[in-house]
Amino acid sequence: MKSITRIHGLDTLRALAIVLVFMNHYVLFVSNRAPFGFWGEIGWTGVDLFFGLSGYLIGNQIFSAMRSEGGFSLRTFYIRRFLRTLPAFYAVLALYAFWPWFRAGLTLPPLWQFLTFTQNFNLTPGTAFSHAWSLCVEEQFYVLLPAIALLIAAMRRSLAWAWVAVAASLLGGMAIRSYLWQTQVGNSDGGFPYYNVIYYSSLCRFDELVAGVALALLKNHHAGAWSKLTAHGNWALAAGMAVGGTALYLFAEDHYGYGMTVFGYPLLALGVTLLLIAALSPGSLLEKTPIPGFGKLALWSYAIYLTHKQLFLLLKPELAQHGISVASWSGIGIMTAISLPAGWLLYAAIETPFMKLRDRYFPVKRAEPHAPTSGSDPDSAKCGSGRLSEMA
Repeated sequence: MKSITRIHGLDTLRALAIVLVFMNHYVLFVSNRAPFGFWGEIGWTGVDLFFGLSGYLIGNQIFSAMRSEGGFSLRTFYIRRFLRTLPAFYAVLALYAFWPWFRAGLTLPPLWQFLTFTQNFNLTPGTAFSHAWSLCVEEQFYVLLPAIALLIAAMRRSLAWAWVAVAASLLGGMAIRSYLWQTQVGNSDGGFPYYNVIYYSSLCRFDELVAGVALALLKNHHAGAWSKLTAHGNWALAAGMAVGGTALYLFAEDHYGYGMTVFGYPLLALGVTLLLIAALSPGSLLEKTPIPGFGKLALWSYAIYLTHKQLFLLLKPELAQHGISVASWSGIGIMTAISLPAGWLLYAAIETPFMKLRDRYFPVKRAEPHAPTSGSDPDSAKCGSGRLSEMA
């Protein structure tokens, strides 16, 4: 696979996302809060950071292609997406389905739910491969977004309608969560009702995906506003840390309450969006500063996400048998020392060959954009889009 230029800020955010998820799953399924404390408790927000990254990267691919001379190919988009995400997912799913030991005694939902990416609907927490719920949300997003984008593009005043769709999606998500909380969750203090009805639901968890799409829309169709926004990357970084930090604190205090259920996810989406702006702002601290090891961690993050949780469950009794506390740093070190190479192996053995296949037979067309639409600039679609499209 050809060498590409990495964007350090996006690598940092992607690596941060998998670290947060790693800590969260560790405290939930292994060590019961210790030793990560607060960061383990709110580490589930790493999934939301992944959602924001996906929304922007996929939105940018679609919008820049739609403005290019070559146009946007729905067929090529779907083939490239599926070659990127499905092979590793199916490889891990095969381990769950055909190797009972790998399930560690957990019940596996019907295979058709995984194959159709509907496993997150009415999901029972604690079942085998339950963390695939977020992949279901993303795959549903990958299928629907380009079709919706093409439909809106065919309408008169399509840019205005696109922003209406963004606003309606965010407001609709808040309304749906409000209704479901009041009618099915109430003061249940989390547990099965909250996770089953709200947390895993595609209808309730698309705030960051939509926010990322909005950012891509801004970049490709409002070049002036985009330039002004990305001219102050360090301010965006400070604001993102402040807004995101506030959201994390409030979720830690009252994750399952009505207020955070309705308004907390849009607040978190705002924080993620500001961090994405900082990561994409030329010369900002986040954009220009590579963190050692984070580039590789970002590359392997999808494979690590797929495998690490089940490795925790399999290794936990082994460590106990040898008298090693899972809450100790030595226990964490062993878990990490096994989880990272396992993720790399899946990336190298499954992801990489299929990405090479994808790039050989279904390459991204590098074409000049059309004349600018209202409020856009002919160079806006080119700025960074080539290297971004290979990372998604």
